[in-house]
Amino acid sequence: MLSAAVSPSAPQASSLAVPALSVEDVSHAFGARQALDKVAFALAPGDFTVLLGLNGAGKTTLFSLATGLYHCRRGRIAVFGHDIVTDPSPALASIGVVFQQPTLDLDLTIEQNLYYHASLHGMARSAAAPRIAAELERVGLAARRRDRIRQLSGGQRRRVELARALVHGPALLLLDEPTVGLDMESRAFLLDHVRRLCAERRLAVLWATHLIDEAGPDARAIVLHGGRVLADGAVPQILRDAGTTTLKAAFERLVAGASSMGKPS
Repeated sequence: MLSAAVSPSAPQASSLAVPALSVEDVSHAFGARQALDKVAFALAPGDFTVLLGLNGAGKTTLFSLATGLYHCRRGRIAVFGHDIVTDPSPALASIGVVFQQPTLDLDLTIEQNLYYHASLHGMARSAAAPRIAAELERVGLAARRRDRIRQLSGGQRRRVELARALVHGPALLLLDEPTVGLDMESRAFLLDHVRRLCAERRLAVLWATHLIDEAGPDARAIVLHGGRVLADGAVPQILRDAGTTTLKAAFERLVAGASSMGKPS
């Protein structure tokens, strides 16, 4: 579980000119397989950015590097200026994460899961209690705070994971395929909720998905394929550059072009 041995705190006002997340020429390999190849981009506070890629594109590898689960050996990743390798504690204290694979303890209650997470971030129970109550209220689960996780539906568990990721007050939120396996109503709730948080709290959000419809027309999208960034910009600009009228068509054209370049002539 992601944690940091420092008390959580939002970045100071003087640091707001620094990118919330900076990824600088990051490469990563598993043996002979290149998972990421010189990936570079930056997020500002308040940015909602969709990291769009098929399964195996490198999204989860990038998240694992950004959260310190994998060691970043080639390139640099920084959170509000704090290098994830050389200065990990303040970097991790500023990150909230919803991982692709569920990480809740099924035998604990909702609030027990959240209190445990808060303790990993050095929060006293008295400080955690109002934050837990507020986040659960926002996701509509305050009345069920004493229910065990195994009693919840898949969509409700995802809401708990989102609330947990926000308890320590992060300024950067990373979500790895957060809507996989959920019904349309649950998908819409999570996406709308996160976009509101982004606007209200100036959270920087990186939303990784293979579902093209989750990148709205006003979103910024980063297209990742084969470990490489194929496009990065506002959705209308990506459509213009690709010469298409839909993001689905633009994505397919970008991926086809990258695939053809990788084939021997």
